[in-house]
Amino acid sequence: MTQPLKKILATIPKMPGVYFWYGAKKEVLYVGRAINLKNRLSQYFQKNIDARIAEMVAQACDLKFITCESLLEAIILEASNIKKYWPKYNIVDRDDRSFIYIAINNQEEYPRPIIIRGQDLKKFPSRAYKLFGPYQSYYLIFSALRLLRRVFPYSTCRPHQGKACFDYQIGLCPGTCIEAISAKDYKKNIQNLILLLGGQRERLLKKLSKDNPEQAKALRHLQEVSLLSKEDNLNSPRLQRIEGYDISHFQGKETYASMVVFSNGEKQNTEYRLFKIKEAPAGDDERALLETIIRRLRHEEWPRPDMIMIDGGSPQISFLSRELNKLNIILPLVGISKFGGDRLVFPKGVKKNFKDLASILKPTLLQVREEAHRFANYGRKRATKKY
Repeated sequence: MTQPLKKILATIPKMPGVYFWYGAKKEVLYVGRAINLKNRLSQYFQKNIDARIAEMVAQACDLKFITCESLLEAIILEASNIKKYWPKYNIVDRDDRSFIYIAINNQEEYPRPIIIRGQDLKKFPSRAYKLFGPYQSYYLIFSALRLLRRVFPYSTCRPHQGKACFDYQIGLCPGTCIEAISAKDYKKNIQNLILLLGGQRERLLKKLSKDNPEQAKALRHLQEVSLLSKEDNLNSPRLQRIEGYDISHFQGKETYASMVVFSNGEKQNTEYRLFKIKEAPAGDDERALLETIIRRLRHEEWPRPDMIMIDGGSPQISFLSRELNKLNIILPLVGISKFGGDRLVFPKGVKKNFKDLASILKPTLLQVREEAHRFANYGRKRATKKY
């Protein structure tokens, strides 16, 4: 890395944006995004950075950036440039099959955005789907869509079912479930969402200022707190949040699930949560766990876990991984098999570095398991105590 690159740092603003590292042949080596360009790019000049990043910086001959008005805009711009250049250091240790995309089916009566993986792109032909991406973080895109749904509501429920869904009650669903909106008006929201995801924010704002000033105002003032909380650090030096889950019931009845939280190896008692199982069949721990995790994910205000510990072995992890994949939900799962001598269990396809990290953290994971078990039993007994 040449000394002039460090001088560029002095000119970089503390604003959201996208940055580009260039090689000797003016090729794009890496595209990244940040909520604070100056802070993020400063990290590249620190010691003890990741070996892959250090290698890239050593080859770099130039550094450029584009400022954005928001992190959301930066995420969209980053994706379009990764798609344009496919930079070497964006895809090292991964291929295009592992990136994240958003797909919207134009042929449905009530289209909705869904998150898919690159390996599934062939199932979503461009003649029927609008595709956006590639994105690098599932959690960031999941949260971005939840935020955008506040401005452009869309349905994930079954249309014409005659009963208002939960999302309708909290203002996220426009009401296809109870026919509260026509297909024509519903698709206006989807087309606006398509414009935004396609990087045409200014065109969209101009359109909304004329057609729907309230939506224009909402889009301009969209709160990005949950996005900012997921803006990952360059070096990711340590695992910050581990969540542990366990199920407790009395002879298959009065089933409760616990969620305990450890941050940097320490208990976070105030963030513990207890779930009363409502839908899973009595005695079905696997479906109780699935219900718990899905309900937990609805709480976008809670920080996202870096690792999820499940008190269970291969059957539980395989079931959860399979069912969550059907919903296009990818989570960092690890199980602890009590009957396997406290062996760590992972879903299929998990990368070696995640397994290595879990192995290093095994003493902490064992504490998480014991705490999840204790809190599940304590919570159930307290909740069902007869006075």
